[in-house]
Amino acid sequence: MSQTESPDAAPPLQGMARYDPWRFVKPFLPRGLFWRSLIIIVAPVVLLQGVMTYVFFERHLDQTTHWMARDIAADAAFLVSLEQTHSGAEREALRAQASRMLDYPVTFQPGAHVSPHAEGHKPSTIDRALDAIIAQQVQGARAFEATGDAATITIRIELADGVLRMAVPRSRVTVTSPDVFIIWMAGSALVLMGIAVLFLRNQVRPIERLALAAEAFGKGRTVPDYHPYGATEVRRAARAFMVMRQRIERQLQQRTEMLAGISHDLKTPLSRMKLQLAMMPESTDIQAMRGDIAEMEHMLNEYLEFARGEGGEQSTLEDLSDLARDAAAASVGAYGMESAVIAVEAPGPIDMYMKRKALRRCATNLIDNALKFGKQVKVSVMRDDRFARIIVDDDGPGIPAERRDEAFRPFHRLDEGRNLQTGGSGLGLAIARDIARAHGGDILLDKSPLGGLRATIRLPV
Repeated sequence: MSQTESPDAAPPLQGMARYDPWRFVKPFLPRGLFWRSLIIIVAPVVLLQGVMTYVFFERHLDQTTHWMARDIAADAAFLVSLEQTHSGAEREALRAQASRMLDYPVTFQPGAHVSPHAEGHKPSTIDRALDAIIAQQVQGARAFEATGDAATITIRIELADGVLRMAVPRSRVTVTSPDVFIIWMAGSALVLMGIAVLFLRNQVRPIERLALAAEAFGKGRTVPDYHPYGATEVRRAARAFMVMRQRIERQLQQRTEMLAGISHDLKTPLSRMKLQLAMMPESTDIQAMRGDIAEMEHMLNEYLEFARGEGGEQSTLEDLSDLARDAAAASVGAYGMESAVIAVEAPGPIDMYMKRKALRRCATNLIDNALKFGKQVKVSVMRDDRFARIIVDDDGPGIPAERRDEAFRPFHRLDEGRNLQTGGSGLGLAIARDIARAHGGDILLDKSPLGGLRATIRLPV
C-alpha cells in the first residue's frame, strides 16, 4: 500500500459504467450549440405557457363556466317551481314573461318525456350544475338533458305533465375569451422566440467562424480574413487562437530556416570530401567511401524533409484523382514495370484544398513501400460525405496488427516480418503520416484484400 492510499478507501469500481440518467434523451437532442441554446430559451417558455394554460382552462375557466352554468340551472329551478305552483293560462303567461326577461325562449312540451342518461354517460359542467341546483331547489328527482350546437344549448327538464324546454345562448353558459387568450399567448411566444433566434444566431456565428478557422488551420490552410468579433469570451478565445497560430507559424519558420542552415553546413564538407575522393586514385576503398558519402547525403535529405514537413507550401484546389495517378506513375517509373504491376482506380475529379507537392510525396512513399515488397499493387481513390481516401493495396507479406504502430515511429526499422523501410532511414511512413496529419487527416494500416498490406490516406473534405 502506498503512503497516499488510505486503508479505509474503497477499491475502485472496475467494469461498471457510470450511470447517466440522460442517456435515453441524448440521442434525440440536437448537437449544435445554436439549437441547444434555443432549447434552453424555448423550453422554459413552453413550460410556463403550459402551466398557465392548465391554470386558466382547468381552474379559472372551469370554475367560471361552472358558476355561469349554476346561474342557468337556478333559472331552470325557478321556472320548474313556477310551473308547479301555477296552472293553465298563468303558466303560459309566466313562460312568456320569463322568455322576455331572461332573453331566451322558454317553451313547454305537453306529454313529452326525457330519457335518462345512458350508462357510461360522462356529465358535463352544465349537467353537474343542473344536478346540484335541481337537487337543492326542486323536490324529487327529475330527468333532464342538456344538448347543444355551436350557438345554443337546449335544456329539457321533465315535469309531471310534460317537458320544460329552455334554449339558452351558448354565450350565457360558456366563457368566450379563451380564443383571445390563446391568440395573445401564442402570438407573444412567437415574437419572443423570433427575437431569441435572431439574438442566438448573432451570438453563435462568431463561435462557428472560430471553429471553421481552427479547422482550416489544422488542415494546413491559411485564414487571412479572420478577425475576432462577438461576445467578450469569444473574442478572448479568438485572440488566443490567433496568438497560438502565429507562434506555431513562427516556430515552423524558425525550424525551416535552422534546418536550411544545417543542410548547407553539412553538405559543404561532404562536397569537399567528394571532390577529394574524385582526385584520388581509383581503388576499392575509394569506391566504398563514395558509397558511404552518397548514403549520408540521402539520409540527410530524408531527415531534413521529415523535420521540415513541407511547411512552406500553400494549399491550393487540386484534383485528388490526378494526384494519385501522378504519384503512381512516378513510382512505376522509378521501379520499372518488369518487377511490379500497379493498377490505378480513380473516379472523376475529386477537387479539394491540399498542398500538392507534400501530398504527392505522401502517396509516393506509400506506393514505393508497396512496390518494394509486392509484385501487385493497386491504388484506389474514393470519397464520401466526410472523407476522401487514397488506398494502396499490395500482395506482399504485410505487417502484423500488433506492430503496425511501430512502422510510423521515426528512425525505426522493423526487425522482422515486413520491413517497410529496407534500404532507407526508417522515415518513409513517418514522413507520410506527418504530411497526412498536416492536412487534418491520417494514415491507417490494415490487411489488404490482395493478401498484403493496405495503407489508407484519409483526408477530411
